[in-house]
Amino acid sequence: MLPEELKAALDQALSGYAPQELSDSVARLTERYRTNAATGGGTHIRSRADVAAYAAYRMPATYAAAATAMRQAAAMTPGFRPGSHLDVGGGTGAAIWAAGETWSSIERVTVIEHDPQIIDLGKRLARTSGALRGATWRQASVRPGLDRPAADLVTMSYALGELPQDKRREIVRWLAADAAMVIVIEPGTPAGYATVAEAREVLVAQGLSVAAPCPHDGRCPIEQGRDWCHFSVRLPRTSLHRRIKAGTLSFEDEKFSYVAATAVPGERAGARILRHPVKRKGVVSLRLCAGEEGVRDVIVSKRQGDLYRAARDADWGDGWGDDGLRLGHGNGEGGGSGSAGGSSLEDVDD
Repeated sequence: MLPEELKAALDQALSGYAPQELSDSVARLTERYRTNAATGGGTHIRSRADVAAYAAYRMPATYAAAATAMRQAAAMTPGFRPGSHLDVGGGTGAAIWAAGETWSSIERVTVIEHDPQIIDLGKRLARTSGALRGATWRQASVRPGLDRPAADLVTMSYALGELPQDKRREIVRWLAADAAMVIVIEPGTPAGYATVAEAREVLVAQGLSVAAPCPHDGRCPIEQGRDWCHFSVRLPRTSLHRRIKAGTLSFEDEKFSYVAATAVPGERAGARILRHPVKRKGVVSLRLCAGEEGVRDVIVSKRQGDLYRAARDADWGDGWGDDGLRLGHGNGEGGGSGSAGGSSLEDVDD
């Protein structure tokens, strides 16, 4: 869930607009996004109402995905205490809120965003946080070689895939320059995963190690075009959220792909759970990315005591220890099939 400070500030920012105005703006934004994605260009956001609608529509989900990815990265690097954070293509600032909740050590925050109206709202939201009110917001279009401050933590959420294909590798190298950790997040779609997989290759080539989600730095064992690596986080919807999204459910599931790479020595999960665990009477089936062993389906039975209880409590995206790999009953390499997650302006739940 959003931090209370952010939730209150976002509600205040939206209070100047009628729910129907926000709903109409969301519909227009979604149509522009689809059109521009097909044609390869264009501006999604054109007014202050568009900015407010975008924040209401996407900020909770972006925050939830970023917070989930950051928690997994932090769990693998307990010694990482970033003092500075650079968020590239930061929008209204969801990732800087998530990072602040994950690492209290962050003191200096910089956001690079090209749209001045989005920056204005992001600044107003950040002023309500004691930790973020001093953040620096810089208006600039992201490009390789753009002057940027050095930062321990560098993040880019739902932005890399919207940049020209032939510039992405250079941009990832630029992100990684002098960073102790880089986190890239994209929609949990085949295209989003492909963007993350390419970024992962570049980060490893830059000498960083993958902290999460992968339990290894080698080639991804998932065959692109057949399956894709993505995760999911469930977040609640407010009544306004449901109205502007024309949804009926009290929650939504945000699906995302990510990579966190680090120069800081840390731990590594023995494996990563790639799907919702399938829980039946007396057994739990886990699909795991197990490093050099590739993708494996493992069945844990009730007879395995503590391991079974751990499997019952495990969730999609969690790390799974080496003991579980040794003691679980492997069913060989899994091929798998996934379902596409949401795009950055589309909801797939209703």
